[in-house]
Amino acid sequence: MTRGRDGGAQAPPAKQRALLAAVVAAFLAVSAAIYVGAGIGVGDGVRERGTVTGGRGTQNDPAAPASAGTWVGSWAASPVGGEPGTEMTGLAGRSVRNVVHTGAGGTSARVTLSNLYGQSPLTVTHASIAVSADPDTAAALAETVRPLTFTGNPTVVVPAGGQVVSDVVRIAVPHDGDVLITTYSPTASGPVTYHPHARQISYVADGEHTRDATGAAYTGQSRFWRYVTALDVLSNEADGTVVVLGDSLTDGVTSTTGANNRWPDVLSDRLRSALADGRDVPRYSVVNEGISGNRVLADGLGRPAENASGLNRFERDVLGRTNVEVVVVALGINDILRRPGTADPDAIVAGLEELVSRGHARGVKVVGATLMPFRGHRGYTDAREAARQRINAEIRSGRVFDAVVDFDEALRDPYDPRRFRSEYDSGDHLHPSDRGYTRMAEAFDLDDLKGGAPARL
Repeated sequence: MTRGRDGGAQAPPAKQRALLAAVVAAFLAVSAAIYVGAGIGVGDGVRERGTVTGGRGTQNDPAAPASAGTWVGSWAASPVGGEPGTEMTGLAGRSVRNVVHTGAGGTSARVTLSNLYGQSPLTVTHASIAVSADPDTAAALAETVRPLTFTGNPTVVVPAGGQVVSDVVRIAVPHDGDVLITTYSPTASGPVTYHPHARQISYVADGEHTRDATGAAYTGQSRFWRYVTALDVLSNEADGTVVVLGDSLTDGVTSTTGANNRWPDVLSDRLRSALADGRDVPRYSVVNEGISGNRVLADGLGRPAENASGLNRFERDVLGRTNVEVVVVALGINDILRRPGTADPDAIVAGLEELVSRGHARGVKVVGATLMPFRGHRGYTDAREAARQRINAEIRSGRVFDAVVDFDEALRDPYDPRRFRSEYDSGDHLHPSDRGYTRMAEAFDLDDLKGGAPARL
């Protein structure tokens, strides 16, 4: 507004009003473009709060209400290696429908696709996200199917060794529910980056069916997660993310397929129930970064290394997740089992301490887990048991982690502490049963998630 000679407000001329409206419109357009473009490269561990406008799957619907919240991880899975049999052609000409189980719900979402183990660029021409219509099916709730875009384009090329993050899409993601993330690539590119021990059935269809809600075309089934490594949501029910860094005992090997009874799943349920009961616990989501066979110190074979060690994947799988507040480290047993007669407890503890140091450098609290018993397993020896006991003694001393969850004490047989209680044993004497995984989550003191990393002096 201009001022009149008598000091009162005077409306601007029509030409000025039009110019002002044009300037405001241009500013809003630039702001929106910046926000959408920020979808690429996010998830690098920065603290994010956001507001998204959009409705019915769009981001530019001016009639849709704004939604404020915090970006958190709702689901994640570590890329483990290249899928055998896909080295030459990948999954060209097929739609891959990954079924992922959510922790936190939200009003908007974004998806991370990885081509870490690909030897050539991965071209994705169509991708979508939807809420599952029912467990154990490839069908989606039709009204929830949304196309995914990447800096505004439906097609994205993921370079070999790289990853991309989708644009934000408006979708009501439920907590403790199943979401379908579907990709289609028309061209050969392999091997496929995958996570082999999903404990979840996903689906494959010949041809491009990314927006098919019926699921009828998805006649193939898979026990792998392919390409997809993270689902973030804009949430009003969570303020941060807990990342669990572990091995097969965290990955949920031997848990019932499709039951979502890995111990991080149960921990997520416990947190949500405690909040609903009015308990003073943090509003956190929980994501699972377990890899079967994972070690603190040593990588697997290949370049890039398959099954990268905890030390070498900490930046990617922990600090690279969204709004990380706490990491739970449950690693070490494979360092003992895979080094016959030469496992060095001091080196393993030093590796755990290095993980803690890296977490603290980013302001992340680090909770550690004791190593569980394995007498009766084919890899058991008295020397390995002695190494486990030494590592556990250091963990319990309080000199390694900010807090400790004692899985060993919770699951061991009181009459023979070197082995599981029978009801917690899957039968292989190394991995827990469903009851054992539930007991692990029950042993976790939710108050240990409070607070942050110690101040750096």
